[in-house]
Amino acid sequence: MKVGIFYNSDQADACVAEELASRIRKAGHGAAVFSVLDEIRVVDRLIALGGDGTMLRAAKRASAAGIPIVGVNFGKLGFLTEFEREEYAQAVSLVLDEHCARIERSMLEVQLNGRTFDCLNELALLHPVAPGKENKVVTISVTIDGSHAGEFVADGLIVATPTGSTAYSLSAGGSIMTPDCATFQLTPVCAFSMRSRPIAYSDKSELGFSLPQGALVLYGDGIYLGEAGASDRLIVRKSERSATFLTRGLSEYFRRLTQKIN
Repeated sequence: MKVGIFYNSDQADACVAEELASRIRKAGHGAAVFSVLDEIRVVDRLIALGGDGTMLRAAKRASAAGIPIVGVNFGKLGFLTEFEREEYAQAVSLVLDEHCARIERSMLEVQLNGRTFDCLNELALLHPVAPGKENKVVTISVTIDGSHAGEFVADGLIVATPTGSTAYSLSAGGSIMTPDCATFQLTPVCAFSMRSRPIAYSDKSELGFSLPQGALVLYGDGIYLGEAGASDRLIVRKSERSATFLTRGLSEYFRRLTQKIN
């Protein structure tokens, strides 16, 4: 087995990555250390050292190559990581365990005027705020599989995967989904109407959007994707790709989540 160790140089020290690589080699396996995502070559499994942003970027890159990933938190919250920084050595035994548990995390496929993007956490449709412009709420009409599903009157709308639901739905009064469930969620941003509540929809559904005349700004996993307005075609569905996370078990996920929320 060959294991890659990717570290965010702004958060984790290279010596930690090299120590993990040394432990893996002593166990009789190959190891390679990377600090730039584009440098990641073919490996069987990947350890990522950093925060949730690092995990999102690394997991999407790993998913494209079908590489399972496990994270060590060197950031702040670490919702997506399996270990805290003081536990980093434990990542070696997990990543070398060929029979360890896995969680398949669903991803979104976003199509905007023919361009395609994949999101692990969320797609955010946000009302742009700029000097000299009125800060008005927008009305976004949503269809699910071609049928009208409702309207959201808010500052914007978030389409969250089960992974993204942890933060967004919790802050908006919605429900938390387990990372392996087959449901996505629509959550309004600062809803103007009480009718604009979070709603869940099946991962087999296709979402369509009727957007306001003024362009909305689109972000996927915090990365700017472009702008979309009434004349643009925006479709969201479950991606054919998924991100595979190595884990000590789903019960460990709930324990970590409870600790971080409290």
